Amino acid sequence: MTTVPARPAPDERRWKALGVCLAAGFISLLDTSIVNVALPSLERGLGASEATQSWVVSGYALTFGLALVPAGRLGDMRGRRQAFLIGLALFTVASLACGLAASPSWLVVFRLIQGTAAGMVAPQTSGLIQQMFQGSERAKAFGVLGTVIGVSTAAGPLAGGLLIDAVGTDDGWRWVFFVNLPIGVAAFAAGLRLLPRYPATGKHEEFDLFGVLLLGSGVLALMLPLVQEQQWTGREKWALLPVALVLLGGFWAWEKRQGLRGRAPLVDLGLFSLRSFTLGALISLTYFAGFTTVFFLYALYLQNGVGYSALASGLTVLPFAAASAVGAAAGGRLVVRFGRKLVVLGLGGVALGLLGVMVAVELVPGRNLGWASALPLLVGGIGSGLTVSPNTTLTLTRVPVHRAGAAGGVLQTGQRVGSAAGIAVVGSVYFAHLANHGRTDTAMQLGLLSAVGIIVLALVLAVADLRERQVRPEPAAETVGRGPGQSGAGETVGRGPAEGGAGEAVQPGT
Repeated sequence: MTTVPARPAPDERRWKALGVCLAAGFISLLDTSIVNVALPSLERGLGASEATQSWVVSGYALTFGLALVPAGRLGDMRGRRQAFLIGLALFTVASLACGLAASPSWLVVFRLIQGTAAGMVAPQTSGLIQQMFQGSERAKAFGVLGTVIGVSTAAGPLAGGLLIDAVGTDDGWRWVFFVNLPIGVAAFAAGLRLLPRYPATGKHEEFDLFGVLLLGSGVLALMLPLVQEQQWTGREKWALLPVALVLLGGFWAWEKRQGLRGRAPLVDLGLFSLRSFTLGALISLTYFAGFTTVFFLYALYLQNGVGYSALASGLTVLPFAAASAVGAAAGGRLVVRFGRKLVVLGLGGVALGLLGVMVAVELVPGRNLGWASALPLLVGGIGSGLTVSPNTTLTLTRVPVHRAGAAGGVLQTGQRVGSAAGIAVVGSVYFAHLANHGRTDTAMQLGLLSAVGIIVLALVLAVADLRERQVRPEPAAETVGRGPGQSGAGETVGRGPAEGGAGEAVQPGT
């Protein structure tokens, strides 16, 4: 076993560089939810059909999810700074093209490109954090990343509502895309100056193209019926799920074969020997299946069922977004001390908050619902901040730096798949009850109950992991295989924050 040489002293500009990464991450994640409230404007201003509107929303999520793992691996091999800047530039240009689109068809094309670019940017952020920070600083940096992930998703409806209210419904949808331009240009200029030029770790490794094709086709077959669940009315779409399982099983076998032959795999399967990574990824997938669903469902109910405007609908989630920021900031500090206990507490808070919203729908129906649900959403937001931020830290902190991009891609692919699956499941519950009974209040409550059930499943996983740690603590170090050209030696991965109990010092992740 060999030990990775110590890295040079940390770059003094690392926190400013993190700010660049977070700005790019914010606008790319904001675009997963900001468009939802702009759909009526899109229909009125561009004449977009229901099918086009669906692809504007789901196509972004689809290409975002497809690009994550290959882009993360490219960043590992060729340098994360370069991959980040290319992705950010492409995202900014695609945002401009979306805003200038002259027809629904062109908007869909540009939206697919925009999603691909977002998928290029996202895994580089987690990889750069692994490179720029160590120990407790890394936990704080992941904490801030968790804040951005939670707040950007929750703030999308509010930002979209404000823009449409200011500009008007005819052209408001265009500004949902134009708002990315000043942030994207400023972040790109700052990135050229501030992002560190770390040497690429895999210059001599071959890119696993066949692995990309297997994974991409598997993820596509898995996500297509989920993101198109409402538009593809027939049951034939579900035949893609067993196809997805076969393709993903083939990907797993191929990656294992790559490792046995001494070639660099797209995803190092040794990562899944890290319990912190495997359980954290499962918790993240499950939580996002319930978490992102709420904003889709709530905005739909308030605008179509209660008669709220896009702005009023966005304002109702402000307590959740603000509380999520506070919770994530606290979680970034407390995760070092409490570890997985903090995730358990956060998931419990989210479930409690959503149950409170269900009670508000029952007791205060109508236009006063926004005020009645403010306190439950505040509780849920704090819980979300205590979930996303610490879980991201615990999941990635023990991953070797030379695999950080691909690992971040795997984690965020799970989040995208979870989001699509959650919206498909909860949306089906909501629309089925609405079609059969026509009662929006009851449909909303049943949808929220479904979301709570999914979040409780994430809570069960977190509790099981916590109990397992108490009975059988994870070893002090794990070995994750290294790529070719590194003598096949293993790399020792130091313990992450609070892996073995409260108060344990955070060690470097490599």
